[in-house]
Amino acid sequence: MPAHIVEAARGRGLDVFVLALEGIAEAAVLEGVPHGWVRLGAVGRALDLLRQADVTEVVLAGPVPRPSLGALGLDARGLRMLASLGLGARGDDRILSRIVTELESEGFAVRAIDEVLGGTRVGAGPLGRHAPDDGAATDIALGMRVARALGALDIGQAVVVQQGLVLGVEAVEGTDALLARAATLRKAGPGGVLVKLPKPGQETRVDLPTIGPVTIEGARAAGLRGIAVQAGGTLLIEAGRVRALADDAGLFVIGVEPDPA
Repeated sequence: MPAHIVEAARGRGLDVFVLALEGIAEAAVLEGVPHGWVRLGAVGRALDLLRQADVTEVVLAGPVPRPSLGALGLDARGLRMLASLGLGARGDDRILSRIVTELESEGFAVRAIDEVLGGTRVGAGPLGRHAPDDGAATDIALGMRVARALGALDIGQAVVVQQGLVLGVEAVEGTDALLARAATLRKAGPGGVLVKLPKPGQETRVDLPTIGPVTIEGARAAGLRGIAVQAGGTLLIEAGRVRALADDAGLFVIGVEPDPA
């Protein structure tokens, strides 16, 4: 995703600076791109680098694994930000929303990924040739209820359901690991479905549910029948490849509207 953003921004004539997280960002993405490295907990240093590069608009992109507090190496600004979260649960959405607040308080405008890429959200209905049958539709409905409950607790965005059984839910490990785990738990008979939804009240400029070619490959390896996501609320990476891979695998990819409950 960061590479797609760099390409799209340059295509629009925008100057680009990448703030790369040590041990997380891929060096290959940074070739020929102005950038600076910073450790995850060095919040003050990160803000300084952005100001030094004359950055005015920020897009947050790319997966970031959740380290332990001890491994963060928080600086003074990072410690103040952590303290502002309180002693309760510090789920991804709460933390990311706080990061957005910190950036905006420093005068940076935070933009959604699709503001740069354009046309990258999944629309309503099937993406390719395949559509869910009645059994898959029933699993999707259950998956949506479970995903909403997970999101309300700021735990995760995704769930795998097969024949009315919840094979796994997403927590800190992420969707790819969830799919790999579901592959070891699959039952005989029709395959399951991956359901992925935004969290209720989620900060829509960051960490929206995202699917791409890797998701399709993971679903195929897990023996799933398809993937259901919220229409208009899910980012789509490389739509053409996703459609082709899903069609070839016999998988459906569908954008659905969640029940109002």
